[in-house]
Amino acid sequence: MKIAIISDIHANLEALATVLNEIDSRQITKIICLGDIVGYGASPNECVNTIRERMIASIAGNHDKAVAGEIDIENFSESARSAVLWTRKELTKENLAYLKTLSFFLQDENVLYVHSSPDNPEKFRYLLHIGDAMESFRYLSSPLCFIGHTHRPTIFCEDLVTQHIVRGKKCIVNVGSVGQPRDGNWRACFAVFDTEEYVVEHVRLDYNVFESQKKIYDSDLPHKLADRLTMGI
Repeated sequence: MKIAIISDIHANLEALATVLNEIDSRQITKIICLGDIVGYGASPNECVNTIRERMIASIAGNHDKAVAGEIDIENFSESARSAVLWTRKELTKENLAYLKTLSFFLQDENVLYVHSSPDNPEKFRYLLHIGDAMESFRYLSSPLCFIGHTHRPTIFCEDLVTQHIVRGKKCIVNVGSVGQPRDGNWRACFAVFDTEEYVVEHVRLDYNVFESQKKIYDSDLPHKLADRLTMGI
């Protein structure tokens, strides 16, 4: 069985549509979203509607919780705070209510899905380096965990060396970001997990980034949020 895992869409409809088209072309029917459906981008309702209409199982990201008014945005950057406040005004009541239903993690057989880290997922800790992940391995009861949050695709294993998932070892896979990659590559990113072969593939796709930028420029969102899309930062 193959599972597509997406994360950090950030209201980028063009990137999301491209990723879902690719998933459909591969005839993958199980999709899991690791959160941050909204924030930063100019198409929050369209992205939430897509997740809801396709009945994609999703968990909450920090931007989802922030827009829902469930976490403080004091420590958000100025542009992130602006995007949260703008998104609150734009979202329909139905979509806002949907965001409030999202939980912090999803357990599926021997796989854990969480937005940030398996230890205290509601704290939204960043796992940027293997040292950051070491603390998480202590709390990880499942052998495999998928995360997002940093917008950087990578794989951490408990032996601190292996860079691919291995049966019998605890591994944490960051699936990257659909709508706002930050690894220097602007293309949309998601992951495909083959449960039988026990391999993970990170997939990168070109999408109409200029349309996504135009929507931000045409809105009251900070232009910085559009500029960074073509830089992958």
